[in-house]
Amino acid sequence: MTGEIMVRRATVADAAGIARVHVTGWREAYAGRLAADFLDGLDEARFAANWERIVVDGVTDAFVAERDGEIVGWATAGPGRDDDPPRPRELEGIYLVASAYGSGAGQQLLDAAVGDSPAYLWVMEGNARAESFYRRNGFAPDGATSTHTLGATTVPVLRFTR
Repeated sequence: MTGEIMVRRATVADAAGIARVHVTGWREAYAGRLAADFLDGLDEARFAANWERIVVDGVTDAFVAERDGEIVGWATAGPGRDDDPPRPRELEGIYLVASAYGSGAGQQLLDAAVGDSPAYLWVMEGNARAESFYRRNGFAPDGATSTHTLGATTVPVLRFTR
């Protein structure tokens, strides 16, 4: 894949492509951090059905990055899922397939989802690649921590704000 990256709002027709990137992105980013059987068991069809609901309900803004007509990344943002959000907008997720790393797709997705507005996000502690990307975009840890359970693994997460 060598074509130009194009970012646009997601549509219901994108659900299967977003699900493929979601599953692949987790498998590539979290190998060795989450149990292999959990990652192997991720079900693209179930993810696609969830993505259809997300796009249809319109509460969350969803964007896709395409290269040569194939979805290679996605980002979502909304009003914040926390009871007391520290900023008016939360970057809920951003994932790329590894072959799109360094392509500029991540930056374009971040720009589409939150622009340069005040925002916050949660990132898995120790995810150096993600932390570096967010720091380059003006985000910094604000001291808030939590845990998320993914499969049978509980992982620490850090909140970043700008």
